[in-house]
Amino acid sequence: MSSNKDNFDMSDLGASLPAAAAALSAEDRAGLVNALKDKLQSLAGQHSDILETLSPTVRKRVDVLREMQSQHDELEKKFFEERAALEAKYQKLYEPLYTKRYEIVNGATEVEGVKNESAVDQGEDATEEKGVPDFWLTAMKTNEVLSEEISERDEGALKYLKDIKWYRIDEPKGFKLEFFFNANPYFKNSVLTKTYHMIDDDEPILEKAIGTEIEWYPGKSLTQKILKKKPRKGSKNSKPITKTEDCESFFNFFNPPEIPDTDDGFDEETAEELQGQMEQDYDIGSTIRDKIIPHAVSWFTGEAVKDEFEDIEDDDDDVDENEDEDEEEDEDEDEEDDDDDDDDDEEEEEKGRKKPSAGAKVR
Repeated sequence: MSSNKDNFDMSDLGASLPAAAAALSAEDRAGLVNALKDKLQSLAGQHSDILETLSPTVRKRVDVLREMQSQHDELEKKFFEERAALEAKYQKLYEPLYTKRYEIVNGATEVEGVKNESAVDQGEDATEEKGVPDFWLTAMKTNEVLSEEISERDEGALKYLKDIKWYRIDEPKGFKLEFFFNANPYFKNSVLTKTYHMIDDDEPILEKAIGTEIEWYPGKSLTQKILKKKPRKGSKNSKPITKTEDCESFFNFFNPPEIPDTDDGFDEETAEELQGQMEQDYDIGSTIRDKIIPHAVSWFTGEAVKDEFEDIEDDDDDVDENEDEDEEEDEDEDEEDDDDDDDDDEEEEEKGRKKPSAGAKVR
């Protein structure tokens, strides 16, 4: 942080963002890494200072603990390696299921027995409904995080969404989301992508996010709205004044926020706002990757919401049980205190009966 408290330097920003460091340009990446190195060196200096303050006996114990920590870290490293291999293995096993889901949702294949049933139920003149209409739109809207991002205007375009996929990338570390669309009247792109580059794949520190530039058809952009104002009375120009304004839309997800390209830094309020945007952007991406893609059917039917609600209820029940136990303990303590007070009162009364008062005449 610079000497001026109101200025927020680039290196301070990189060090202060826990889950989303920033959407840095390629030139700024080295600066962020150096900032992190400086931070680690500073912590290492504090570490050596702490060791020097220890007595020889305590220092020996700590040295043994440090050796144990190294052993733990080696095991953890193997755990991350095996986890990545296991994840890759199961991603391959999931793939046939995802392919079958795609085919059913988009009407490329039919499930057994449906053709005969639909012919009887709808009659020969009825238009056959293919696949599962609005599958991905419904699944996404059912999720609390994504429903807040989808506006009513977005729904028309998201009806054309036919599949979502994701996969890990190794150089640089991170993951990529792919959104596949049928031909639609909103934009030319058949695939929209969002890529997250991570500094550390195990600890989610976002280096930058890159989205597809959407090729909107004229007048069809969902991330902007056109405002028309009537000209003032007496104005020479009789035509309405047209103004374009940015608006909230799920499709802003493909245009992630970036750090301003400036060497002067920017104030803390701007930095905090940017941090919030980065964290929200990563939250949306990880929700699609970890919840929507693998459990899309459950989100479509609403069963995933029920499962999450039950998990929350279980957590609340655990908290309530702990609170009830605490209240019972408090009540027991209060009852014990009341019993003690009653015993004290009885003793005082007994003493009063045996002892004469100060003004009483003793025979």
